[in-house]
Amino acid sequence: MEMSKIDSITLGVVWGALRSITQEMGAALKKTAHSLAVREAFDFSVGLFDDQGLLVAQGDFSPGHLGAMPFSVKHVLSEYPSEEMEPGDVVFVNDAYMGSGHLPDFFCVVPIFHKCELIAFGVNFAHQVDVGGTVPGSQAIEHVYDHFAEGIRIPPTKLFKTGKLDKDVLKLILANVRLPETVEADLMAQVNANRVGEKRISALVETYGVPVVKQCMAEIIERSEKATREEIKKIPEGRYSFTDYFDDYGRDTEPIKVHVEITVAVSDITFDFTGSSPQISGALNSVLNYTYAYAFFAVKCLTDPTIPQNEGTIRPVKVVAPEGSFFNPRFPAPVGGRAIVNQRIYEAVMGALSQAIPEKVLTAASSWANPNFGGFNPRTGKNFVSYEIAVGGFGARSNKDGCEALASAFNISNVPVEIFEAKVPLFIERFEILKDSSGAGHYRGGSGIRRDIRVLADDVHFSNLTDRHRFSAFGLFGGKPGTKGMTLLNPGPEQKVLHSKGSYLLKSGDVICEILNGAGGYGDPFDRDITAVLKDVTGEYISIEKAREDYGVVIDPETKEVDEEQTAKLRLRLRKERRTS
Repeated sequence: MEMSKIDSITLGVVWGALRSITQEMGAALKKTAHSLAVREAFDFSVGLFDDQGLLVAQGDFSPGHLGAMPFSVKHVLSEYPSEEMEPGDVVFVNDAYMGSGHLPDFFCVVPIFHKCELIAFGVNFAHQVDVGGTVPGSQAIEHVYDHFAEGIRIPPTKLFKTGKLDKDVLKLILANVRLPETVEADLMAQVNANRVGEKRISALVETYGVPVVKQCMAEIIERSEKATREEIKKIPEGRYSFTDYFDDYGRDTEPIKVHVEITVAVSDITFDFTGSSPQISGALNSVLNYTYAYAFFAVKCLTDPTIPQNEGTIRPVKVVAPEGSFFNPRFPAPVGGRAIVNQRIYEAVMGALSQAIPEKVLTAASSWANPNFGGFNPRTGKNFVSYEIAVGGFGARSNKDGCEALASAFNISNVPVEIFEAKVPLFIERFEILKDSSGAGHYRGGSGIRRDIRVLADDVHFSNLTDRHRFSAFGLFGGKPGTKGMTLLNPGPEQKVLHSKGSYLLKSGDVICEILNGAGGYGDPFDRDITAVLKDVTGEYISIEKAREDYGVVIDPETKEVDEEQTAKLRLRLRKERRTS
């Protein structure tokens, strides 16, 4: 059957099936994994590739992993060409420079056959809670000077050969991690997920035949590329640049410059990170695959979100970053803490393209926190590693406020308090949205959050991983920046400020207080509807004092009503003062 003769109904059904299969694969992975990182935080992703190793469909999971999958699959096929693959093979790879940028990310690739003919590849990723290295959780930034100190590194390796487990390979992996039982369970969950994909693809082929399914895959890729190029054409041609900064990469280190220049030329878009900082000696560098991944994601967000994300949507995008730079480090530069880099890539792109398509961009959001705790759990008599996630507020948009406590540049979730406390010797004492943290604007940014964690064991290692303690989340078009973040040890009269990327040893009773910064506002705060300001006050997102100071809205503290006459006068005076300042 010729590709042009595939009818639209068949194409639509096959596409719907492929999407459904990826979602079912993700559900299988989530439900059979053991770690909180996968089961509760959703730090995993799945995708389907054609027999040439081209991405066709993906689940609604993390952009950083999905964007890096095509590179990882190419490395797998370079090591194990398609003609050497056999039914039952399972290949794993976690090499950061071949995958998504740090060693905890394990990619699992399974060839899918139908009657001895290769049809597709099922691929998934899961963040393993520990892969060895200098600290529990394997994401330390300070005092990590090369990639070899970050944990076990696995090039493309067959864990299963024709359906038979290679016990020696598994033994080698598990001997190098702190939680072998959990890691083994999650690895097997990854295999389970791809087996689900294998069964569903086989059923699809039984219904429609190999030629039709393969031609539908090719057609989906071709149409996706065409649709993406049409969307890029809607962005005004030109060059747009933006600069932002990471606080630093450890105590007594300098800020990291994030600079991007975006060139839009007809239906192609190029992201050039030349001008950003060189690679650093701390473990925060972003490998090129990861830099690419969030460039893809930004394009997805700024074009039509209904276009399938696959090889076709990737083709119009080019990323440039000089070798040896922060966004394309030379091996063996350390990269373990690169998780928090994702948001800054995305935000820099938003800042640049605000000059071209202001109605579509977002302001900077809360920098999420990904602290890791590890030590001996006196309740279980075993070692533990806790992978904690705290996400704050979304950036504001041209027509809407930022959301609260929602991941902005990736699909992960705050781990439920009850489950967190049941698994590890840690206790959540406080978890709240922070009043007066959001950046003011015609549309305000999302609020920051505070999360206090009490340690219930001695000699617990804590690795902090967050940012925006020094540089606020920017606003756009007159919107104000959000408040800065902070990490405290034992908040109170004798509290100690901890570094955003520091590593510390804690004792039982210590409390870690993670304060996430507020997101930036969009547009002039004095244009904000006064009823929206009043709603924010009654909802305790902002105080009466901030309503007056940032928005020029006068609210009676007793009646909680707006004094419209005084508000009009105050806004007029504040506008005049701003023009003359």
